[in-house]
Parts: sequence; structure tokens; C-alpha cells
Amino acid sequence: MTSQAWIQLVVFFLVLAVAAWPLGIWLAAVADGRMPRWLAPARAVENGLYRLAGVDANAGMGWRHYALALLAFNVLGVLAVYALQRLQGMLPLNPQEMAAVSAASSFNTAISFATNTNWQGYGGESTMSYLTQMLALTVQNFFSAATGIAVVFALIRGFVARSTGVVGNVWADLTRITLYVLLPLSLVFAVFLVGQGVIQNFDAYKDVTTLEVNAYQTAKKGPDDQPLKDAAGAPVMEDQKAETQQIAMGPVASQEAIKMLGTNGGGFFNANSAHPYENPTPLSNFLQMLAIFLIPAGLVFA
Repeated sequence: MTSQAWIQLVVFFLVLAVAAWPLGIWLAAVADGRMPRWLAPARAVENGLYRLAGVDANAGMGWRHYALALLAFNVLGVLAVYALQRLQGMLPLNPQEMAAVSAASSFNTAISFATNTNWQGYGGESTMSYLTQMLALTVQNFFSAATGIAVVFALIRGFVARSTGVVGNVWADLTRITLYVLLPLSLVFAVFLVGQGVIQNFDAYKDVTTLEVNAYQTAKKGPDDQPLKDAAGAPVMEDQKAETQQIAMGPVASQEAIKMLGTNGGGFFNANSAHPYENPTPLSNFLQMLAIFLIPAGLVFA
């Protein structure tokens, strides 16, 4: 490794350690429900959600109750993500008129996003509508990350309070993790990404004129739409040229932020963070690497 690479590595771990320590303290406070007074408006939202759902946030759960509730929550998430993909052709926020995703791909994606598997079997910009990207994939990025953190909270409580058999309340954990950890971090990170050049819009895809004409060849086809062949049996080729290119648009920054913070590999674009609209600068790349490790490192201190 070069000296520059060592410096980058040292700086990365120093920044990670400095950021993870206070985050760990905050995660511990969230796990205990110890919210400061200045968060009273957010507490009102939290309590309103409990009342709306008919949940007693103070009721303790044993590990079986906690696990079954968490499993049921994620099964509902799988069904919602699956349904949104299958119905996206009839739903709004679909300027490119993307068709419904196939049943197999929809199931694959729904399971992947619910289990935080870092697997993507589709090209986002050529498969998913804006509504599916936001309401299915981005929302599930929040829920799958909240699920993982909630399991850590329950595990820690299980070690600490072995005699009581209570590991917390899954609904309180999921709500607090989302409201007080994931949403604030994602909001700040998304605004930073927009400042770096990550796109965030609902525009239709752009057809732009390229700086250079791209010349290529394709097989010439007959009336039956089959490739024509010469006397030697080789395909008959014809010259083509492309002077325009379609540039994908969409609400990228909002999904990119939670994708990195929640360490879920399903990105807006097929190339993920190798795409310039997801990761345009060295600084955005550094912060995205930091985001992947931030919450896991914070949990060590929690």
C-alpha cells in the first residue's frame, strides 16, 4: 500500500471512531426510551403512532412474543413490496411507463429487501417506477435496518435481564429506531448527497445529444424478424449510429442515504454507487463508506 492509501485508511477509522462514540450513546438512550425534553414534538408523533396502532409501548415482551411480532411485521413488508412491484404499471409516479415486474423477480426483490441481503436481481432504472423505488424499496430499507437494530437491542436486554425474560417491546423499538436514528441520519445524509450532485427529482428520463457519434453494427433482419445470413452463413451486418442517449432521472438521494446507512445493497441504479448520479465525488464516496459502518460501530459502544 502507498503512503496515501495508509493516510486514507487512518483518516477513515479516526472519523468512524469519533462519530460512532456519540452515536452509541444515543442508541443506548433510544433503546431505553430516554428522550431529551427538546424532542417533545417527536415524542408526540411517537405516542400518536402508538395510539393509532392501538399499541401499548410500555408492555414488555418475552423473546418468543418479540420474535413472532417482528416476523409478522416483516412478512407484511414482503407482501407490500411484492404487491407494489406487481401493480406498478397501474400506479402513479411512473413517467417511463414501467410495466409490472414479473412474479419471480418481485418475490426475489421483496425477500431481498426484507432480509437486508445486499442482493439486487434487477436494473432499477429500467425496471422500477419512482413510486416503487420510494414506497416499496426505500421504505423497506428503513424497516429492514430497524429490524436488525431492534434484534440487537433485544439481544442486549436478554443478556442484561435474564431473570425477567423480558426483551423489550418490538413496536416501541421499531418506532424509536426509525424516528430517532434512521430518519434524522438519512435526512442529513440525503441533503449532503444532493449538495455533492446526487440527483433528487421526479422528472421523466432525458434524451440528450452526445458529444460524439457512436458507430456500431447490428445484424440485418428479414421480414420474419430473423437475422439474414450471407453465402458463408455469417450474419449480414449493417452500420448504425447513435447520436442521442437516454439519461435516467429520479429520487436518488433519498434512497441512497438509507441504502448506505442500513447497509442494504439495492440501489436506485443497476450500477449502485458506481453510478455517477449515486456517487459523484470522492467526498460522497468517503461518506458513503463511512455510512455503511456508522451504525454497526455505534452499536458496539451502545
